Amino acid sequence: MNKPANQSLSQFLTGLRSGLFWRTFFLLTFLIATSMAAWVASFRIVERVPRGEQVAAQVVSIVTITRAALLHSAPALRRELLFDLASTQGIRVYPREDDDDTEPMPDSDLIQVIEDNVQARLGEDTHFAGYVNDIRGFWVSFRIDDDDYWLMLDRERVEQASGVQWLSWATVTLLLSLVGAAFISRLINQPLSRLSTAARAVARGDTPAVLPELGPTEIREANQSFNQMAHDLKQVESDRAVILAGISHDLRTPISRMLLEVEMAGLSEDALKGMQSDLAQMETIIAQFLDYARPADPERFTPHDLAASLKKIAGEYQRRSDINITITIPEKLSLRCNATEIDRLVRNLIENAKRYGKTPGTSITDIDINAYQEVTTIRLEIADHGSGLPDDQLNHVLRPFTRLDAARSQANGAGLGLAIVDRVVQRHQGKLEIKNREGGGLAVHIILPT
Repeated sequence: MNKPANQSLSQFLTGLRSGLFWRTFFLLTFLIATSMAAWVASFRIVERVPRGEQVAAQVVSIVTITRAALLHSAPALRRELLFDLASTQGIRVYPREDDDDTEPMPDSDLIQVIEDNVQARLGEDTHFAGYVNDIRGFWVSFRIDDDDYWLMLDRERVEQASGVQWLSWATVTLLLSLVGAAFISRLINQPLSRLSTAARAVARGDTPAVLPELGPTEIREANQSFNQMAHDLKQVESDRAVILAGISHDLRTPISRMLLEVEMAGLSEDALKGMQSDLAQMETIIAQFLDYARPADPERFTPHDLAASLKKIAGEYQRRSDINITITIPEKLSLRCNATEIDRLVRNLIENAKRYGKTPGTSITDIDINAYQEVTTIRLEIADHGSGLPDDQLNHVLRPFTRLDAARSQANGAGLGLAIVDRVVQRHQGKLEIKNREGGGLAVHIILPT
């Protein structure tokens, strides 16, 4: 499976998914807020004249009825009538004096419409005020015979909803709209979220759950295509493992027969060693093919003491005269893994360093092995003191069948050593990084989840 392509697909889908959700959410929010603002502005403009005329008609009716009631009531009952109007209807009547301290009503289009309509019906000599002698209200003057009076109504009868009220209504409406926008965005984004999760599973080498082939045509077809792709990738992986295993198994029989025939052929010692070396190299290449093609099997993961394993492997190589290993690890490092694959990973890195990381000016390979526990991971570092690699070639060495120079092409193996290491790290959902070591040499950093 092509790791860079899968990672690019997963990153693209993840970025698109998160970007699409917020893009849809903010777009819906903007449209809703703009619609609300336009509706409020339109409503206030359209309803101003009808509302002004309606309020003016009510004011004229109140003034007319109040004046008529005062005219036709007995003088002894007028005080009681005024009290009743004030207590039940919120209508107060006061004599109008020349020295009254008055303030006009707040300047607004609605008030202007009301005043114009009231004056048109009651006469041009009708006066209005917002405050009379520091008493707040909607004051309208009227005349009974030769006496002038003020009729005061509560300001709320004629004023539009205040800015605070509009703000409260807009806030509640906007909050409800945002909840709806989030729900709609989530509904639109959910199929892409499932697809992104499945793509990440494919990138890790896992088999994703089958995506539901339901919903709109576009989503249904996309999920069907992805399910088919995941099935085909799994089949290709399985077929490749079977083919490589079959070829490797079929090759080992003639190689074993050739080893026996070479032993019995009576060749010279040099020719015998050459043939045995070539056949051993073929065995190594076949073993590398099998290691690279072996599929992941999480069920074979068991608790493993990496510290003990590293000490054992280092001890085996320390017996050789061409390798010097410095190991710095704690007493115990436990993780759940495939112990055989992790040991193979360490041996491959040591063998790679032994071949290509000899300390300049010597025939000895100096290797540093460091490992330590982090919060939920174990970091393993294996570094040599050789000449390292050009920076632009560090990522290439993880590709299968890659050798970076002619000298390496003569070494045993098929160029799968570091590719196998990379696959083992992937199977354990870890991270691998290769970089040049300060002071010279190549350092491999591996992070494995515990």
